[in-house]
Amino acid sequence: MTDEQMAWLRPYFPKSHGKPRVDDRRELSGIIFINRNGLRWCDAPMEYGPAKTLYNRCKRWSEMGVFARIFEGLASEAANQKTIMIDATYLKAHRTASSLRGKKGGRGRLIGRTKGGMNTKLHAVTDTNGRPLRFFMTAGQVSDYTGAAALLGGLPKAEWLLGDRGYDADWFRDALEDKGIKPCIPGRKARKTPVKYDKRRYNRRNRIEIMFGRLKDWRRVATRYDRYPEVFLSAVALAATVMFWL
Repeated sequence: MTDEQMAWLRPYFPKSHGKPRVDDRRELSGIIFINRNGLRWCDAPMEYGPAKTLYNRCKRWSEMGVFARIFEGLASEAANQKTIMIDATYLKAHRTASSLRGKKGGRGRLIGRTKGGMNTKLHAVTDTNGRPLRFFMTAGQVSDYTGAAALLGGLPKAEWLLGDRGYDADWFRDALEDKGIKPCIPGRKARKTPVKYDKRRYNRRNRIEIMFGRLKDWRRVATRYDRYPEVFLSAVALAATVMFWL
């Protein structure tokens, strides 16, 4: 991390009370290195300090929402929101994360069984340039409609929303129009009345596919090793921050 990047991020870190924390810059650099290369925490290079410290810092900051605040804060400042896009992708769950049991009263591990095995589904909204603005995570077998409903309330003001046929639902189109957003979504083949949409504008939707591909360059994003959903979603937010907003 450069001095300029740390200056942007420092306001998002929690204040230290009592004994000063170990250098945030070193720990953040170590967390990035582990997530980018898909290493086990015990394999962290010595220059990043003890592996246990790295893991505990990552887990604590994830539970506090530090990485999510950094991502959302930087994205809100620099996004081009004239046209936004929505889509979802599957992330393979490793055997170390694929226990379906969760804490009592919680949402579980957010891992489900699909034709491709055990997966988590990542729902995302991006800006005009394909840079992520919002994320929502569900089990792999959950419908795209569930992700759309969850992300709907946090959609920024925009002129257009691009989505594939998986988002062709009357309730979703009506909700977008109530927000003043024009849907550019092709109709399902089962529709009796064809839906008109701007095909030229729709072709720009490949940018969100490119975004997912770049996110999966981080090995601990492409393959989910973390049991805790908060830790894994924080890894996604951290990857998006480093790749698109710093």
